[in-house]
Formats: sequence, structure tokens, C-alpha cells
Amino acid sequence: MSNRLTALFFHNAQKKDVLFSALVLVLCVILGLIPTGFENRLPQNTEQVEGRILSVDNSQLEQHGLILSGSQGVEAEILKGRWKGQVIRTGNHFLGKMELDRVFEVGDHALLNISSNGELITWANTYDHYRLRIEVILLLIFSVFLLLYGGFFGMQAILSFIFTALMLWKVLIPCMLRGIDPILLSFVTVCLLSAVILFLVAGLNKRGFVALLGASIGLGVTALMTLYFTQPFKIHGAVRPFSETLLYSGFTHLNLTRIFIAGVVLSASGAVMDLAMDISTAMSEIVRHHPDISRKELLLSGNTIGRSVIGTMTTTLLLAYSGGYLAMLMLFMGQGIPNGNMLNMNYVAAEILHTLVGSFGLVLVAPITTVIGIWLYLPGRKKDAPFQI
Repeated sequence: MSNRLTALFFHNAQKKDVLFSALVLVLCVILGLIPTGFENRLPQNTEQVEGRILSVDNSQLEQHGLILSGSQGVEAEILKGRWKGQVIRTGNHFLGKMELDRVFEVGDHALLNISSNGELITWANTYDHYRLRIEVILLLIFSVFLLLYGGFFGMQAILSFIFTALMLWKVLIPCMLRGIDPILLSFVTVCLLSAVILFLVAGLNKRGFVALLGASIGLGVTALMTLYFTQPFKIHGAVRPFSETLLYSGFTHLNLTRIFIAGVVLSASGAVMDLAMDISTAMSEIVRHHPDISRKELLLSGNTIGRSVIGTMTTTLLLAYSGGYLAMLMLFMGQGIPNGNMLNMNYVAAEILHTLVGSFGLVLVAPITTVIGIWLYLPGRKKDAPFQI
């Protein structure tokens, strides 16, 4: 039974793909163990534990319309760690901002920050609602569905997801905080991620290599265009949430505008990889089923595929970016702000730049991938030569 399940799971998986997946898994483990270097910025005697709210005191809580002020007294029981079962009393202070304030009720689970001196708790704070468990459950459900549907290829998708998250958290962000140029760093990172993801998805073959070359060139063009148009747009990186706060947290050496540009490249990379992979896979299948196809015919087929995908992908970018700023757009319309004023606001202009430059990269990656595919899939061979992917 186990042999049959193994055969089904690794169906159509080549040995080199299995070895490459194992290599990526090892890299994930290594990245997971590498410290970011910023773990010790908090006091050494501070830790985070899960707690359950036993009682609340709202006598000091004031509500002015939708805004809360004052504080909320909280009594919580620690559920994990060496203080399990101990009851602490602390306060939940309100800042008057709905996106930052949280209200606790009896029975809620909270993430508690605790400072101690030996075996004595000296300070405690209810940081926020405890969401780690439901996040893990959601991730497990997502992983199970991928494995059930994709088998070995679903496992590769999970690996690429984990590797991408670890690269961003353990490499990209710490290096940016240390002052390494964000644009160059983001471009190198997305190229490396593209290589790992595309080779995991397509295998170590021409299909993955064509997609990688097309995606890398498209991302390079995206970075150059963002760098060029950011100046005439008069956009600076402070338009992004928490960017200014980052400067006030001891990182005044950072260039927020270059971080903004790096963010544009990073956010466009997914769609660019997707388009490059679609075109490369379609062209490889065309050549595999019609090995006698001419370069001109393959060029026309590749362009037809690219046009079809671009038509939906550019709209996908617009919807994705607009969704993130839907409330802002509703606010502007609800206040009757003229369209000219709205389009000139730095927040809106930043999203326009983000959308158009990302879409331009998509438009370029389609013909670039098609041309690269022609060179690699039809490499000056004889008419009857076999096709190898």
C-alpha cells in the first residue's frame, strides 16, 4: 500500500527534480535556522505567551463616536510556558486609531508580552488577539489541498511558498535594514526566487530556463522604468504605511524612495513569473506535439498566447493594487474630491506608477520569452531532429 501511494505521489517526477526539491528543502531548513540579527533589540528577559482573558474592566474606557480612548483593565490567565496557570493583571491602552486599537472580551485569547526578573513577573502587556493558531490551521489546510490535488508537484509548490517567505524574512528584509541598496537587493532576490520557483514548477529543463530568462529580463526592465519614472512623479517612499515610522525607529540611514522602487519590483515579480511560465510551457508543448514547426509559426503562436494572457494579467494587477486602497478611493469619492485632485495625490500617483510600470513589464516579458523560446526550443536543428525539453 505504501509503495503504491509513493508511486502515485511521485508520478511523472524525475530523479533530478526530486533531488532539486530535496536541495530546496535543505535550504529552507538552513534559512529557518539563520538569525536575522535583530532578535536582540528587545530586552532579553521579555517573552511572548498565550493567555486567556478572565475579566475586563471598562470603567476607564471612553468612546467618542467610533474612537476609543482611555484604557481597559484586563485580567488574563497564562496558558503556556513556565508561568502556565498564573493570573496577571494589566492594562490595554487605546491610541484613538481603529487600525491599531483592540478591545478584549472575556474568553478571548491574547498574545501577552511578559518581562521577568528570575521567577517574578515584573511587567505584562496584552499585545493583541492571539491569531497564531488559526494562521497555522489555515496554512495546514492550504498545504493539504495542494498535496491532494498536485501530489509531488503540490509539494513543490509548498516548498516554493516556504522558500519565498524565508528569503524575504531572513535575507531581503534584514539586508535592507543594514543599508544594502534595496533596488539591487530586490532584483537579485527575485531573480533567485524565480530560478528556484520556476525550476521547482517546470523541472530542471529548457521550459524552466526559458521562463527564467524571460522573467529576469522583464523584472530588470520593470526596475529601470520604476527608477526612471519615480523622479518625474515626485514620489517618495514615505507614501507606504509605516515607512516614516521606520526612520524614527533608529534607521535614519535608509532611503525610503529606493525601498519604494524595490517594493514595485518585488510585487510585480509574481505576475511576471506567471506569464513567463505560461508562455514557455505553451511553446514547449507546441514544439513537442509539432516538432516540424517553423520558427515563424512558433513566433506567431507564442505571440498569440502572450496577447491572450496579457489581456487578463494587466487587469489582474489593476484589481490587486486597487483592492489594497479601496477604502482610500471610497473616501475621495465620498468627499467629492475632483478627479484631477485625486490623481495628483501622492498616494494615488504611487499606485498609478506601481500599476503601469508593473503592467509594462508584463507587456515586455511576453515577446521576450517568446524570442528566447524560439532560440532554445528550435536551436538550428535539422527538420527531423527529436525535440527534448
